Amino acid sequence: MAYATGAVLIAALAAGCSSGTGTGDSDTDSKPGAPTTSAAPPGKYRTLPEACRSIAPATLKDLLPGSAELPEAQQEKVFDGSPAVTYDTERRAGCRWKTEAPDGARSLFVDFERVVSYDPAVSDDDRALAVYAKKEAAADLPSASVPSGSAGNGTPDSSSGTASGEPGRSADTGSKTGGDTGTTTDGSTDGSLQPRVLDSLGDSAFLDDSLTRAGSTAKHRTVSVVFRTSNVIVTIQYTAQPALSTEVPDSKELQEKAQALGRKLVDRFSE
Repeated sequence: MAYATGAVLIAALAAGCSSGTGTGDSDTDSKPGAPTTSAAPPGKYRTLPEACRSIAPATLKDLLPGSAELPEAQQEKVFDGSPAVTYDTERRAGCRWKTEAPDGARSLFVDFERVVSYDPAVSDDDRALAVYAKKEAAADLPSASVPSGSAGNGTPDSSSGTASGEPGRSADTGSKTGGDTGTTTDGSTDGSLQPRVLDSLGDSAFLDDSLTRAGSTAKHRTVSVVFRTSNVIVTIQYTAQPALSTEVPDSKELQEKAQALGRKLVDRFSE
């Protein structure tokens, strides 16, 4: 009788396990290490545009003063640009343009980076957001420009301001200053020209503005616009260096043109 009872119990247990009923069965029967959720979706973009063909000649003429007056052969050479060295053009591509005129030199650099996540639990978009956030944090934007909960610095950084409360660093060391960065051509200070987060460019974006002393006298200004659209991060660097050492490149003009180019590139990715 004891053997019969044991056999009945074993049979009942076997029937219970094979029935698949109960709330804990799936956890018990799953193999160790098996994924319990589907893989994160891939990014929207699988390729990158050709960087040196990403900007129309008409736009380059506006960004590179003096280029329109060059002989046709030289003009074409300027507009062709110089491609950046890259080992995988589907993951990274860049191009640089430069022109010199009697009143100074202008240069433009555009970089496209397609981010791919190799973690099946992390989407390409999320990985790109993390890469973008590091770039924004490295820009050391004034803390007041970073909205709460943004993908940037997160918490205010006391090092982003000087003792006088001006956001930035010394222009002589090639960095940002509150006065120089926000100075217009008439010498007035415009706070709206400070390095800042941009609200309406791609999925997330910021602008940086640096005035640097080149050599012993001349100054050049570089405006950088960085934005993310899905799993692609685009960096624009627009630089002006006046011929006269007494002149300071105009923030407003450079920032407006760099942002306008950013909007055109966003539209290009949306096509």
